[in-house]
Amino acid sequence: MQYLSTRGYAASSDSSVSFSEILLGGLAPDGGLYLPKSYPQVTNEELNAWRSLSYAELAFEVLRKFATDIPEGDLKAITTKTYTAEVYKNARHDESAQAITPLRTLQEKNGTKLVLQALSNGPTLAFKDMAMQLLGNLFEYALAKNQAELNIFGATSGDTGSAAEYAMRGKQGIRVFMLSPHKKMSAFQTAQMFSLQDANIFNIAVEGVFDDCQDMVKAVSNDLEFKSHQKIGTVNSINWARVVAQVVYYFRGYLAATSSNEQKVSFTVPSGNFGNICAGHIARMMGLPIAQLVVATNENDVLDEFFRTGVYRVRKSAETYHTTSPSMDISKASNFERFVYDLLNGDTARVAALFKKVETEGGFDLSGKPGSDGDEFKKVAQFGFVSGKSVHADRLQTIRQVEQEFGITVDTHTADGIKVAREHLQANVPMIVLETALPAKFNETIQEALGRDAERPAGFENIESLPQRFEVMSADVTKMKAYIAQHTGL
Repeated sequence: MQYLSTRGYAASSDSSVSFSEILLGGLAPDGGLYLPKSYPQVTNEELNAWRSLSYAELAFEVLRKFATDIPEGDLKAITTKTYTAEVYKNARHDESAQAITPLRTLQEKNGTKLVLQALSNGPTLAFKDMAMQLLGNLFEYALAKNQAELNIFGATSGDTGSAAEYAMRGKQGIRVFMLSPHKKMSAFQTAQMFSLQDANIFNIAVEGVFDDCQDMVKAVSNDLEFKSHQKIGTVNSINWARVVAQVVYYFRGYLAATSSNEQKVSFTVPSGNFGNICAGHIARMMGLPIAQLVVATNENDVLDEFFRTGVYRVRKSAETYHTTSPSMDISKASNFERFVYDLLNGDTARVAALFKKVETEGGFDLSGKPGSDGDEFKKVAQFGFVSGKSVHADRLQTIRQVEQEFGITVDTHTADGIKVAREHLQANVPMIVLETALPAKFNETIQEALGRDAERPAGFENIESLPQRFEVMSADVTKMKAYIAQHTGL
């Protein structure tokens, strides 16, 4: 399996970039994102065989199609170590912990079915753990093999940061520099990150919004000399290995919801950065029978606007809303470029031009209207994408309805997903909503919706009262580079 950049790096037939070569990095040297030169395909026979596998076994089968340069024995050991009931022990029901990502049917009527896939049983109570725990073990394996070290530089709107830090804390040869928007995460999310006292964890609260943090990560990744000298890697969803790890739970959700490969399912995904649903797109391109991929946004509706109109229009920091589903408070979707590459049939020159236009003019237009940049919007339906939007009032109403009708409490982002999923239900096609996090992480809104605190798993009872360790900095790339250099000693 060989990889290329969405903007053309390593695209020629005689150039080759392997999984291990891109594992520790983020952006390609030309600023694009890595993708396989062709998506591996999954056969009916494989799908049938995979139905009886454990999550760890399924992860191995999916990953071996992409990480062909890692010896299979080593890869199997890594997935076996990662996906255990001990690591993913926060399931609401003890018996479901073994399933890692259990399904729960919420609603079944008039031939439609609404299902919730639990992805928040990991150590930080968010879906990001599904990939980040694997990434931590892959990084440690690769670094040990090469006697190397890695300085992870990432950005978070809430959950990526804690998932990365919990996966990397104490790991040999790894430091984590994590940017987050100052005072724009929930109290629980903030405490989860900033209360870590490990010497290899550096939390930086940036005066700005998530997109300011993300822009700095990209700026550092594009400074190839600094990136190389400081041994910079990334765990944001621009990292290909993280996206591949997320592909696994689409296969698991499909196989658990069906009994025959003749059946199709749809997935609704709360989305801000397009990483989670990009994994669904890849699963579909591999041949997984997915009918629809439903993008659910909050008030920051850049993606919903594109999937309704064909216009991709990023918002400035001042136009980005601070909402009660803060992990989706994103106005520039980093992973969107991977889908645009497929939408444009792999035309790397056009992809590069369009995303240069994002930087210079704030977006592009594929609607096909006079003066637009192309007419590919008409092809979006071929990839199964539809979308919808949920706002604060919707969130509160959905949390209350799900509590009253099904007896469970969902977090704010999952509520956005459920609200939009209900708008796209189809007869005889189960709709699986990907859970984003446990509600304890957004207790302020749970209190507003239900008049009580969200239930907390053991060990998180008083997390907000723990001592916190972090730096507040401005969105200044030069100062950020100096800070990194100071603390790496390189």
